Amino acid sequence: MTIAADTKKQIITDNRRHPTDSGSPEVQIAVLTAQIIELTEHMQRHSKDYHSRHGLLKKVNRRNRLCAYLRRTNSAKYAELAAKLGLRK
Repeated sequence: MTIAADTKKQIITDNRRHPTDSGSPEVQIAVLTAQIIELTEHMQRHSKDYHSRHGLLKKVNRRNRLCAYLRRTNSAKYAELAAKLGLRK
């Protein structure tokens, strides 16, 4: 389950720090959030797809680690991103 390329490009342009940025924590968290949403919808339709469930849990844990890093290094940026993406604090 992957998000469409044009959707991913739009997410990157909406969350990047500068015009050539594609790997900052903000961008990674936003892309992972989109992937998590898509995988969650897939899991609701296919509840016994254990391989996708494993991938979903890995993505959620990776996003949590990135959020913790961003909260630790730049809490204002984290609060802004969490509000924008609808993440719990």
